[in-house]
Amino acid sequence: MKTIVEIEQAREAILEEMRSMRSMRKGSVSKQFLKVKHKDKIEPVLRGPYFVFTRKEGKKTVGYRLRAAKEQEAALRDVAAHKRFVALCKQFEELTEKLGQMERLEKDGTPEKKPLRSPLSKTRK
Repeated sequence: MKTIVEIEQAREAILEEMRSMRSMRKGSVSKQFLKVKHKDKIEPVLRGPYFVFTRKEGKKTVGYRLRAAKEQEAALRDVAAHKRFVALCKQFEELTEKLGQMERLEKDGTPEKKPLRSPLSKTRK
């Protein structure tokens, strides 16, 4: 079990990693293949892959094709950074909750009580 000091150090490390992030994008990068019909052939031919960046804006999904290799690399790096940011936020939230519980326990000297169950949630036999 971690001490209060260790939890505070872990929180500071998370904040420092968040501060070091210089670029991120919410969304995803996917490969797109297009079926192209040729004059002389019966079956369409797959062309691609074309890399596409997509994200939700409101109720709509918007996207655009990533043409250059540098653009693709930057988009993949930014999407990975955003996923890391979300994971760090979750870790920070869990550590802060644990820190609050430990400080209340230290202050009061009694553990937090579990909430009472509702009589409506009990099943009848």
